[in-house]
Amino acid sequence: MDILLIAGLWLDGSAWDDVASELRSLGHRPVPLTLPGQGDGSASATLADQVATVLDAVDSASGKPVVVGHSAACTLAWTAADARPDKVSAVVLIGGFPASDGKPYADFFALRDGVMPFPGWAPFEGPDSADLDEDARRAFAATAIPVPEGVATGVVRLTDERRFKIPVVVVCPEFTPAQAEEWINAGDVPELARVEHLEFVDVDSGHWPMLTKPAELARLLAAAGTA
Repeated sequence: MDILLIAGLWLDGSAWDDVASELRSLGHRPVPLTLPGQGDGSASATLADQVATVLDAVDSASGKPVVVGHSAACTLAWTAADARPDKVSAVVLIGGFPASDGKPYADFFALRDGVMPFPGWAPFEGPDSADLDEDARRAFAATAIPVPEGVATGVVRLTDERRFKIPVVVVCPEFTPAQAEEWINAGDVPELARVEHLEFVDVDSGHWPMLTKPAELARLLAAAGTA
């Protein structure tokens, strides 16, 4: 089974190295994506460019792939489901939720000189980063790739309601399944409120389980594709 892996802000495809190795050992074909502007040296990339890269990966996959999005990239995974509802077997969302149509993709932090740089660890103190030691934090910050403004401020477009029929698994790292359900039921995540087959699974980690719990995360991803 092909499993497309889309990392969140400031990361490229190498963030999935350990997860990909474990998935291969489980008999799957991981496809870590390096997005335009997040690993290819292009600061002029747009959200449309990133969506096109994800859709190319879906179209090139063997069979119907599982599409995995992490953090902000949960929206990219969900956009793929919207654009290719007949070609995606399941969507897995790790540590994040998809934005709705017409909303900005990721205008979370300050822009500077046309990019959104990693803002440092202050915004992520607490459960998000509790399982990252000082060496891991330094390594992350040193390799963080500034996100192009055209990506961060891009407007999400969703048009096909068949996306709601695709099974979705929400992997809950720094929050619990109960919290995720509460947010959805409260109307904070309108896209997921309409999903017909929605599952929640817990992983005991901070916001970046691909770095701190790769084997456990890989097993969850493999199970999501066979459910």
